[in-house]
Amino acid sequence: MLKMKHQQGIPREQLQMLSFESMIDKDNPVRFVDSFVEHLDLSKLNFQVQVQKKEGRPSFESKLFLKIYLYGYLNGLHSSRRLEKECTRNIELHWLLHSLTPNYHSISDFRKNNPEALRNTFKLFVGFLKDAELIGGSTIAIDGTKSRASNSKKNNYNPKKIERHLKYIEEKTEEYMALLDENDKQESEIDIKHIQDKINRLATSKIHYEQLQTHLNQTTEPQVSTTDPDARALLIHGQVVEVSYNMQAAVDDKHNLVIATHTINRNDRNALTAIALEAKQNIEAESFTVLVDKGYHNGRQIQQVTDANITTIVASPEVVNSNEKACSDDGVQRGTTKEYMVTQFAYNHDADTYTCPQGETLTTKGTWHEKKDGKKVQYRFKQYRTPACKTCPVQHLCTGKADGRREIQRSEFAEAVEANNKRYKEESKLYRKRQEINEHIFGTIKRQWNYYYTNLRGLRKVNGEHSLIMLVYNIKRAINILGMEDLMAKLKNWKPNYDKIVWLLVKWVYFKPVYRHHFFIQKLAS
Repeated sequence: MLKMKHQQGIPREQLQMLSFESMIDKDNPVRFVDSFVEHLDLSKLNFQVQVQKKEGRPSFESKLFLKIYLYGYLNGLHSSRRLEKECTRNIELHWLLHSLTPNYHSISDFRKNNPEALRNTFKLFVGFLKDAELIGGSTIAIDGTKSRASNSKKNNYNPKKIERHLKYIEEKTEEYMALLDENDKQESEIDIKHIQDKINRLATSKIHYEQLQTHLNQTTEPQVSTTDPDARALLIHGQVVEVSYNMQAAVDDKHNLVIATHTINRNDRNALTAIALEAKQNIEAESFTVLVDKGYHNGRQIQQVTDANITTIVASPEVVNSNEKACSDDGVQRGTTKEYMVTQFAYNHDADTYTCPQGETLTTKGTWHEKKDGKKVQYRFKQYRTPACKTCPVQHLCTGKADGRREIQRSEFAEAVEANNKRYKEESKLYRKRQEINEHIFGTIKRQWNYYYTNLRGLRKVNGEHSLIMLVYNIKRAINILGMEDLMAKLKNWKPNYDKIVWLLVKWVYFKPVYRHHFFIQKLAS
């Protein structure tokens, strides 16, 4: 009986007539990366383009590094050192780079030095997707996710934390001084030099924390990070807090493609206007509907987006009853019950009055009052009252105040908020599509691509990297939607419109903390 042999490979010493071209399939995404970058004029996208040198070793072409990063992020490779290794052993990169192997430092510098250009490239590709009729532009879902910064919690400070450190230093210093006094009185054999060194270290630490405290007192910032000045301690979920950045994304519902993205270092509450207007600009839309969760519910933001001809469906948060268990000095249980919460008061737009559940009319003098957070005005409001509260038989159910007076405050943005809340109730089926449209994107980049954090520092650089991530996401999704053959055909006939690549004026909103913090942190480090 004959024995079957295992399959035999080709001897390593055998010469073969092969080329890298024959090793790369026609539908390999690396071919699209190559064609897309070759299609671009990097100088019009504001990349720092390498010029040819008359002397010395020739430099690498800038397109080479863009190809490396697009390929790298497509395959879950974010580290410049890992990308350097892949350039030497990866057949696809050998094909893409014509066997050139730049070092990790040059690779890293390209990403750090071109954040705005990477944002422009993302925006240009959104234009390509629109020209390819892959964007509907009628319904947009907006959401954000946190990306951990290159700054530990230990190196993030707020006033309470600084106060706690200073108190500890004071207590320990007093303890060590007491030991020195005891040594002087009893002439014991305490290591005086060792204790004195500890006191000196505490004194140095005290200066450090006092400088941090002075900095926070001189700015409006609620916290400061010393490793990455732009990073902030943000709420991730529940009570979990991480020093991180907040990556925003606006996603079109036709094929779940990202049409706008930028990164901020605050929570979602004041983020709606910027991302909605960026989406409108990127796809050049007259109007559309945005679906947003309750974390973005903010009267001023809803008003601004509405003024820009964008229809909002922002989930309305549950109204909290703060007077439910209020009790007066006379011992009578008082408070607002569910039947007498502000949502049960009917507003008459023409008369500018409220009608309470008992049928009484609350009027206003028309005076605008200001709600402030420190010195900053949050919003204006009018107050509504009625003298009928004094003799009302259910005043103990309506208000927790001892004088029995009920007061309603109406914000200047109330009309836009009420219209939004009405749409949220009436179009609940449309709103439920929000999670289907955008939340899987963050799951993809975090779970599949392992992008939970950034090694870059500074809001400007992190914005560039996050734009690169969303660009790559769109490339991968476009390949899955159209297939390589159709996508390459559309790319071949595409004429990029560089004149429309205008970096948003709201960049000052994104990057203002950069200029405010860098001088202080550099001074502190020195």
